[in-house]
Amino acid sequence: MIDKLAASVAQALAGPLDGATVMVGGFGTAGIPNELVDGLIALLADSRAQGLTVVNNNAGNGDTGLAALLATGRVRKIICSFPRQADSQVFDALYRSGKIELELVPQGNLAERIRAAGAGIGAFFTPTGYGTELAKGKEVREINGRMQVLEHAIHADLALIKAERGDRWGNLTYRMAARNFGPVMAMAATRTVASVHEVVPLGALDPEAVVTPGIFVHRIVQVPRVATQGGGFKKAA
Repeated sequence: MIDKLAASVAQALAGPLDGATVMVGGFGTAGIPNELVDGLIALLADSRAQGLTVVNNNAGNGDTGLAALLATGRVRKIICSFPRQADSQVFDALYRSGKIELELVPQGNLAERIRAAGAGIGAFFTPTGYGTELAKGKEVREINGRMQVLEHAIHADLALIKAERGDRWGNLTYRMAARNFGPVMAMAATRTVASVHEVVPLGALDPEAVVTPGIFVHRIVQVPRVATQGGGFKKAA
């Protein structure tokens, strides 16, 4: 019987981490799998793993979540499209002190490089970035009268994504903007772990509404919704 449900975040994340490339879903604060990131930080604290490469659209906000992961000192490099914002002080300090490497990637290129990995495409040409520092050292050729830059696929050892609902086979649906990079990251990783707010029986998800098929998911773990001051719950995007 296929059952990808994990009893805890720690159980869902168990596996090799040293030198791993870790994709983390999310766009700004929308769709960040905070519980999985916190679980990863806890695992790192109990291990000697280091030299991680993190792939995300951003480089962390404030001092929690992805920023807290960077603050562990176990991340060697981050690949992202928008590293700096008003509250990116953790990344800023690490980068200015030479303690973390940055690979800056235009957002569309980032999404396509991840998607390419999942689709089995080794590399592709794109006009985005041509003539800028982002194309420095990369192969360039003219295609249909337009200069284009060769970009390579980004593969990951582990992907951490946030979904809304899932079943024990690993089929997932998302909530609005929380979907963002999750589906392509799930396809690009050797091992994908998804957090869900609701676990449903097999057959409860409309096959036409499933965004990430279970074949791309290795573990899912249920996490509670975030409580609000009014006593209710909010669906964090």
